Order: sequence, then C-alpha cells, then structure tokens
Amino acid sequence: MRIAIASDHAAIDLKAMLADWLREQGHEVDDLGPHDASSVDYPDYGYKLAQAVARGSAERGVALCGSGIGISIAVNRNPACRAALVGEPLSAALSREHNNANVIAMGARLTGPDMAKACLAAFLSTEFAGGRHERRVDKLSHPAL
Repeated sequence: MRIAIASDHAAIDLKAMLADWLREQGHEVDDLGPHDASSVDYPDYGYKLAQAVARGSAERGVALCGSGIGISIAVNRNPACRAALVGEPLSAALSREHNNANVIAMGARLTGPDMAKACLAAFLSTEFAGGRHERRVDKLSHPAL
C-alpha cells in the first residue's frame, strides 16, 4: 500500500519509527516531513498530507503531532479526507470499518511506539464494511445528501 506520513516537530521521532516499521511491513512510504526537529506548524504538514491522499498519490495517510488533535483538524479540512484521531486499536479498526477513514492521526505525547504500531496495524488491516455505513460516509463529503 502507498502510505503518506507527516508530523510536526513534536512527533518527528514517532514518525521516523512508524515510517521504518511500515517499510518493514512491505508498504511504500512517502515521508512528507519534517525531516529535523526544528519547530514547524502542524497545519502545514496536515494540509500537505491531505493533498497527497486527496489526489491519490497515497492510499492512506498517517498524521502525527504532539496530541494528534491539531493535525487531524488540519487534515479534515480537505473534504476528500476522513482523519480519525485514535489512541487504541479498536478505535483504529472502527474508524475504517464504520467511517472509511483514510487517515489515522495519533499524538506522540499520548501514544507510545508499541501502541502506535498496534493502532496502525489495525487501521491498515481493516476494510470498510459499506452497507448502512456507506450513506453516512457519503454525507461527510457531501452534506446535502
């Protein structure tokens, strides 16, 4: 799978670890930055990630910042993206199964490396259930439906 990953400075170490882990799992990873620990603004990287997912250059996205909140808000500004902020694997799986989330967001200050890998594994291995959920998901991008 093609996966784009981006963070702010607070999550740079978690981003690097998850990018390496994803490659070990056989995924193609596009690290959108940042590439050092200099202070950056999470919206810039959230928007960059959202554009990659929206244009189809990545099938899924991983958005990281200190809490996961700010960058998930930035990603969700793009109507083609459905970013889910998660902290444990069940929420990650349900975000895919019920909401067809295409971006997972996590907070580096709140989620340890092993839990982040478990969340990402659940997110990537769960398919969208469709059915009754399809109409609801469609309304996320087209509120007039």
